[in-house]
Amino acid sequence: MSHDKDANSDHDHGGLGKYLAVGAALAVLTAISFAAGSSQTIMSTPQLGWTIMIAVSCAKAMLVMLVFMHLIWEANWKYVLTVPASIMSLFLMLMLVPDIGLRTRNYSEERLLRAADGPDSQSPLEQVAVDDDDAQVDPMKHD
Repeated sequence: MSHDKDANSDHDHGGLGKYLAVGAALAVLTAISFAAGSSQTIMSTPQLGWTIMIAVSCAKAMLVMLVFMHLIWEANWKYVLTVPASIMSLFLMLMLVPDIGLRTRNYSEERLLRAADGPDSQSPLEQVAVDDDDAQVDPMKHD
């Protein structure tokens, strides 16, 4: 009889109540994220709003991984796989940041003239279209 209890405890992953509680927690976290994104007060400082939304998203991802992927009930070997992979991904991100930020340092003058300045910059084709529109004569203007 005790053998049956041990066999069942290996497969006891919380039951319906735990899944419903996690579903409710995910709904609350989604509401918090939506409220942070919709709030004029919080989004007046975009870094704060995005930080809140990213933190809530990470919490939601952790809940989904732990409960719905059954990682919370796995043995400790999961840390052997996830911790080194997480460290390597952070290391890779941090190593690429300077490369992205300093990419224009070795550009030639011609390449630098054609490089995008930022999200509001225009491509060379868009700039030609704007220049052509400016060059057209205004039909309402009489000389």
